[in-house]
Amino acid sequence: MGNVPDILLKVGRLNYVWTNTESLLIYVITHLMAVDKETAVIVFLTLNTTRARIDLVERLAKRRSTPEAERKEILVAMARIKRASKVRNKYNHSIYSFNEQGEMTATQLMRLVETEDSVRYGKVEELDERELEQLERSIAEIADIAQTLWRFIHASPHLKGEI
Repeated sequence: MGNVPDILLKVGRLNYVWTNTESLLIYVITHLMAVDKETAVIVFLTLNTTRARIDLVERLAKRRSTPEAERKEILVAMARIKRASKVRNKYNHSIYSFNEQGEMTATQLMRLVETEDSVRYGKVEELDERELEQLERSIAEIADIAQTLWRFIHASPHLKGEI
């Protein structure tokens, strides 16, 4: 069970590191498409989901014209982002349960799971110490992905005037 301000602070940090990391895809798009930053921003903002942005970067990286070392580096980073997005999505698409003392006790995911003969929603997960530690690990992982992307960006001769 968690103290509400502590959990909200962690969720806020998760969103902060996520937004900063996802925005670095603008520079990766700039590099892969060999366009100016303004054009990459337009492409980035036209794709209105994280998944679409990751798909674009992966597809651009998979082109024959992308050097093998870059392809591998980008695809590994995108795989890491996809894994990290699961935790981010969980906390951004959940409602929170509280006990009588006002402590947050669980998340309830607001997503439908439909089979041929049933509809379920709202997977509930306890907000215990293990879950809070996982949230901290996810924040650290996303920050590390950002560092990986920054190293790639700074190594790109195409991006020297764009950063």
